[in-house]
Amino acid sequence: MPEGTMRARTCFVAAAVFGGLHAASSIYWGLGGDALLDTVGATADQFEGRRWMLAVIGGGKAVAAIAPLALFLRGDAGRALRGAMWAGAAVLTFWGAANTVTSALLAAGVLPRPESYDRTATLGHALLWDPLFLAWGLALATGLWASRHRESP
Repeated sequence: MPEGTMRARTCFVAAAVFGGLHAASSIYWGLGGDALLDTVGATADQFEGRRWMLAVIGGGKAVAAIAPLALFLRGDAGRALRGAMWAGAAVLTFWGAANTVTSALLAAGVLPRPESYDRTATLGHALLWDPLFLAWGLALATGLWASRHRESP
């Protein structure tokens, strides 16, 4: 197997794992689980009384996490799908990087803390959820880059 193909497969697997962790957490919370829910803070509060929606969001994350790997393995990701995956990688990378840095600066006291400051949620975003988005985006982008000249599965 060519080195670029092996690198692409490894990156798509990593992206599927990172995205799958996000998806599994959302599905778990949507089904009523509470572990680590306090690490997302006000984000979870938005779903009070309709937490089932988190399971639906988790399902969407699962599709987004697994689809690039599945398409790569099948060798049939067309130009439009690759474009959508590049857009997803850009959003995940930007979102993850911006929120990781912002949360870290807030946790460190470099940025002013609002009255509603939630240390657990801030650390959850700085150390877990947003770096996971960043890793997902970077792995997806690297897989797309490594597979750009791929001719066969």
